[in-house]
Amino acid sequence: MLSLHAIDQRMQHALASGDLQPIEFQAHQVPAKDMLFHVCWVPALSVKDKSKPAGFPGGPRDPNFNPFLPPDPQLTVGKLGDYHHVVLNKFPVCAHHLVLPRIEFAEQCSVLQYEDFLAWAWLLTELQGLGFYNGGEEAGASQRHLHVQWIPPAVDNASLLPFVQVLDADQDLVIQSHPCWGFRHAFIYVGLSEDAHEYARNLYQAYQLGCQKLGLQCDDQGLMPPMNILVQDGWLLIVPRVYEQIHDIPLNALSFAGMIYVREQEHIDLVKTKGVLPLLAAVTRV
Repeated sequence: MLSLHAIDQRMQHALASGDLQPIEFQAHQVPAKDMLFHVCWVPALSVKDKSKPAGFPGGPRDPNFNPFLPPDPQLTVGKLGDYHHVVLNKFPVCAHHLVLPRIEFAEQCSVLQYEDFLAWAWLLTELQGLGFYNGGEEAGASQRHLHVQWIPPAVDNASLLPFVQVLDADQDLVIQSHPCWGFRHAFIYVGLSEDAHEYARNLYQAYQLGCQKLGLQCDDQGLMPPMNILVQDGWLLIVPRVYEQIHDIPLNALSFAGMIYVREQEHIDLVKTKGVLPLLAAVTRV
């Protein structure tokens, strides 16, 4: 199975060759009620914006450009099962930030399958950390090719754990809401399992339950409404989305795990002025 050593080796080679953007950001703590968020200024986000393909959601490249078909060999760690590549995120938010794209093309807003949760489960059972998914442009996705992502556990990384402390981990497969979050979302606890296949089955069941509860159904083309999904330590969170950003502040799945990444330094003060929770509520589905 995939090892942290293999990921680290590929990361070091990609940094040395210039194929991987260095991790540079300034973080500031922003309290919100009894919760603590971090707002991080990441200069590389401006570089990432310029690299986006035309029309999704803008940029100089051909709209048919697909960085995952095939993935860049300088960034590719290997395969994870029969359905996913393991690729270093070219614009990482932390060390060992991975993208898990499907080997065969599917739209990013496609219905997630058991195999997508199995890719997460293999990493989560072996290396822990946080799995996340930006389901569509409005949810923070920058590529059309279906992919989920993973970051390792670390003090400075995004995490669901501070937010689930007020929830009930004794209730399996029950929809729960955070008492301080005034926007639509669904937390579901499935419990931990050392067996990746069992963990994936439980997460997949929670995903289906959460989508049903939130009224998230696929359209005639088999595409789901925009949403963010986060998975950590037996918890799954789904947040329906309508806007990718507010006041030029991009908000992706990691925003709901305590980390907001901004393009410009002055946006830090803007987040403090507007308030984290109102900003999150402004981009979620009513």
